[in-house]
Amino acid sequence: MSLPIRLAVIGGRRGASFTSALAHLADRVELTAICDLDPAVREQWKTDFPAIRAFDNYVALLDSDSCDAVAIATPMPLHARHAITALEAGKHVLSEVAAHMTMEEGWQLIETVERTGLTYMMAENVCYFRDAMMVKEMVARNTFGTLTAIDCGYIHDCRNLMFTPEGALTWRGEMLRDNNGSLYPTHSLGPVAQWLEAANPHDRFTSLVSYATEPRLLREFAAYHFGAEHPAAQPGYFKCGDSVLTILQTASGVLVTLRVDMVSPRPYNNVAFVLQGTRGAFHCGRHPQDGPVVWLEATPPTLPGEWHVDHWQSLWDYAEEYEHPHWRQWKAQADSAGHSGGDFFTLIDFIDAIHHGTRPPIDIYDAVAWSSIIPLSGQSLAAGGRMVEIPDFRAKQRAAKPK
Repeated sequence: MSLPIRLAVIGGRRGASFTSALAHLADRVELTAICDLDPAVREQWKTDFPAIRAFDNYVALLDSDSCDAVAIATPMPLHARHAITALEAGKHVLSEVAAHMTMEEGWQLIETVERTGLTYMMAENVCYFRDAMMVKEMVARNTFGTLTAIDCGYIHDCRNLMFTPEGALTWRGEMLRDNNGSLYPTHSLGPVAQWLEAANPHDRFTSLVSYATEPRLLREFAAYHFGAEHPAAQPGYFKCGDSVLTILQTASGVLVTLRVDMVSPRPYNNVAFVLQGTRGAFHCGRHPQDGPVVWLEATPPTLPGEWHVDHWQSLWDYAEEYEHPHWRQWKAQADSAGHSGGDFFTLIDFIDAIHHGTRPPIDIYDAVAWSSIIPLSGQSLAAGGRMVEIPDFRAKQRAAKPK
């Protein structure tokens, strides 16, 4: 497909975050249409982009021949349905996270992408953060040795996003009301999965167990702001535990722990990583003022009876050797494009995959595998922490490869 690719944004509020990145990519992508149910949102887009076509109906947009691809930024429970509809209409899809909420949706997404042959990419922007990409380069070069364990987490106090000012639930609040499980896993698990692939292309998540705390904090929040008689202040109203811990095993034996917590009160630190290998470790910053660090064991290792040198170094000390090519080439543009450069690089890789007909870096199998932690963790919790197997979503693809 020739450049620029005509792109429509579905979901104008989150979708507006892409505009900074799009401003740097005018030679690759043309913003042609917007769809949102809110007239005020559509009017703002028309003010900012006078030539854009504005729709209040998703199907009408897809039928209008106003785009080649869509960026889906609607509420998360709608992502799978909107992606499948767009693919059936012949449009390439860039989907916000997560890709799906149920296993049935995940398998339907895979079938639709395989049948249509169109490009599908999940817009997991944390995979493109500078530190995540640098760590991937270090893992690919065996800098940390064999990976053994990784801790990750999405820990972000979003209580104020669960309710409208009048006390009604937003879609986020409804999601925690109706589901129990690790409901927002991909920001943490995406980079981890890419590190695992860099270390061993055949590795994958094979099983999980999940545990959860009691759901207390949103009840307390609702009682404080809307009164003790508010429905959300009643016991049993929210199904999702305040903090959900999931332990995953990989085919190569790496142990991964994932904590998702969107309601506990604490300063902003929404993604957290600790990587351990046989020859070193990586620890992300604990807060915005605290930078990421690495520790690499001396060669040869210390002798019996000797102490290790416990001295962490800044990850950025290794930038000259391990900076990812994306960041070497486009750091200035990425730094000014929002979401720590993630939106900029997501769009570049999505457009390049369409243009060249190549596999996107976060393809349908990645998207479904990482998103499947939502329903599978729910299954484990419902069974009292029972181990649940994770399907091999690439099984058909692996079987088709020549021996």
